[in-house]
Amino acid sequence: MAGPGRLKRSVWYVILFIPFFVAIWVPLFNRIEPSIYGIPFFYWFQFALIVVAAAVTGAAYKAKI
Repeated sequence: MAGPGRLKRSVWYVILFIPFFVAIWVPLFNRIEPSIYGIPFFYWFQFALIVVAAAVTGAAYKAKI
């Protein structure tokens, strides 16, 4: 039987999957503009995604899935 704890874990698994899916969907960020301080979008988006993925992973860890 699926209890409320299992549903809670399932939601966190979906949330954890989102940064992974965005990272492997290269056409989403495969462009140069907009650039920030001369850094193309392709690079600064990946660095921002690292920060977002770390925050999501930390939040999931704190939720003790």
